[in-house]
Amino acid sequence: MNRLNTLRTALLGGFLAVAAGLVAQIDRSKAPEPGPAPLIELGTYDLTKLDNGLTLIVVENHRLPLVSWNLTLDIDPVFEGRKAGYVGLAGSLMASGTETRSKAEIDESIDFIGARIGTSADGAYASSLSKHTDALLDVFADVILNPAFPQEELEKARKQALSGLQAGMTDPNSISSNLRAKVLFGDKHPYGEVETPASIEAIAREDLVNYHATYFRPNVAYLVVVGDITPEAAREQVEARFGAWEPAAIEDRYQPIPARPEGNQVCFADLPGSVQSVLQLTHVVDLKPGHPDAIAVSVMNSILGGGAFSGRLMQNLREDKAFTYGARSAMSTDPVAGRFTAYANVRNEVTDSAVVEFLYEIERMTTELVDAEDLQTTLNYMTGSFARSLEQPETIARFALNTALYDLPEDYYATYLERLNAVTVEDVQRMALTYLRPNNLYITVVGNRAEVASTLSRFDSDGEITYFDAFGAEAKALDAAPEGMTAQTIIDLYYAARGGAEQLDGLKGIRMTGSMEPAPGMSFEVVRETLFGKGTRQAVSMAGNEMMAEVVTPNSGITRSQGQQAPMNDAELADASQDLYAAYLLHLPELGMTATLEGIDGTKASPEVVMTVEGAGGKKELRFDLMTGLLLSERSTREGPMGSVPVTINYSDYQAVKGLQFPMVAEQIAGGQSMTIQYSRIELDPKLDANAFKID
Repeated sequence: MNRLNTLRTALLGGFLAVAAGLVAQIDRSKAPEPGPAPLIELGTYDLTKLDNGLTLIVVENHRLPLVSWNLTLDIDPVFEGRKAGYVGLAGSLMASGTETRSKAEIDESIDFIGARIGTSADGAYASSLSKHTDALLDVFADVILNPAFPQEELEKARKQALSGLQAGMTDPNSISSNLRAKVLFGDKHPYGEVETPASIEAIAREDLVNYHATYFRPNVAYLVVVGDITPEAAREQVEARFGAWEPAAIEDRYQPIPARPEGNQVCFADLPGSVQSVLQLTHVVDLKPGHPDAIAVSVMNSILGGGAFSGRLMQNLREDKAFTYGARSAMSTDPVAGRFTAYANVRNEVTDSAVVEFLYEIERMTTELVDAEDLQTTLNYMTGSFARSLEQPETIARFALNTALYDLPEDYYATYLERLNAVTVEDVQRMALTYLRPNNLYITVVGNRAEVASTLSRFDSDGEITYFDAFGAEAKALDAAPEGMTAQTIIDLYYAARGGAEQLDGLKGIRMTGSMEPAPGMSFEVVRETLFGKGTRQAVSMAGNEMMAEVVTPNSGITRSQGQQAPMNDAELADASQDLYAAYLLHLPELGMTATLEGIDGTKASPEVVMTVEGAGGKKELRFDLMTGLLLSERSTREGPMGSVPVTINYSDYQAVKGLQFPMVAEQIAGGQSMTIQYSRIELDPKLDANAFKID
């Protein structure tokens, strides 16, 4: 035993001596040299083609008893014209009924086996346990080959789409997306099309039928199968269900890459009351998937503002300047036209300063070599991300699909890390000089025109900002109001249209009863009671149980929700106090508010008068129908748990109650969410209990 311990001690001593010698040879003042790029061992896949042209790609993976089926169409983008949106509806409605199955039957059969199925304009997806493959494929094939596009399902989808567009009119990110599409590609390019209420209304069932019949063809389709199945079994299943699918020639549509602007152009979409700006600096890029520059370009973009937190834009605008929570950039490859975009949401007061920093960092990429250490950090990050992606069998399937779709070399992904780690600092600058255009950018801004726009004209090459609406259409400036028309003129016209200012202002109280359905199958009762000048209370209930209530008196206000009570702050109380008056626009001085006539919006089917009112509760834009005098909408900004939220309330369906006109429908859109109150009963001067307005 003692000799054994002696031997162990000697061996340990020798090991420590060798280790000490090695440590002494390490120069800690230098970073270790990077090792060679690791050899990538990609998983295998099987690729075959059916007689009708359908390409089948199978990736075996028997770790879990699951199989997924992903169909992708290799087609050029379709220009939809005045019916923008029909391609998306055709894709989404394929699973809404076939020639032999109703939507309910499809949903029931999929739910019964615990499967998933989905469709889109350029393909379809399904997955289930492998033991349910036969049952799943029966439905999957039926949906792809025989969609019926029922008219009733189209009408449901149309209604949802219109509701979404209405909500998007106050969602800054939706507006920004529309604006970018329009300025980059214009009205005549598929990538520049933006859905509008008019385009959705114009869609007919035949448009969906024709799209499917034209483009869902096997000779342009790739079916990728991943999971617990063999290539032989997958081919047998696919042959049985898709073998008779008939091919057809599909016309190629060349889409030229739009020109970049001559000099930077500032494009602004107004969102009144917003306290922050959604910024995008963008231009088109000619960069196809698999291009020899694609990897080096992705390295360059990652250093500028890609996925790593260490990106220059993030370090500058967030860490150094505290302008934003996040500033990033993206450089996309695309078979038709790629895009470069640098983006952030910033506070109103630093919008112009943020643009300065964006331009500085984009320009710096073209004029300075990046630091070798920064490059290595980025390469390490990208290497790790790529390696982690290989843990998923879906990655192998995606690589196989990309290789076939874009005619990539067979070893494109196997040699990816080798080419990635060969990128030099000189390559990065060469990519920036080739693909970044700091003087040919569209600088798109969605925000508060009144507070921000005047600070941005210096970034426009001709000094003139171009303004756009929520759907990316160029907006005309408001026409000047006719001589003699004032804010008071419009107020008088409005209350005359309602039945008379004196009659409205003479009301003692009102009770309004209605309902709203925030989701299908869910209904709330809404009751608003007001003793004018004394108190107002609005309660939302479900099945007789009060869910939320708001009580306001001349001096205080509270909100109650789920047993919790919170006092209103000064701004909230000032805004809510307007409800204490039946005709609050007649009492603006008492409310500490002023009204300003902004002009006439002549772009509408019926011209609208635009007026703003402002006070301690903030600023609100009111729009009136010039012909009828009735109030159409209110736009403002409210503070919420997640910050400021643009809010629009649309009023419609005015009906007479004892000779006075009241809107029976009030649709509120806030933060991209829409909620409609439909009033069913309005009582004037009802008996109200003053105790209901007491605040404890």
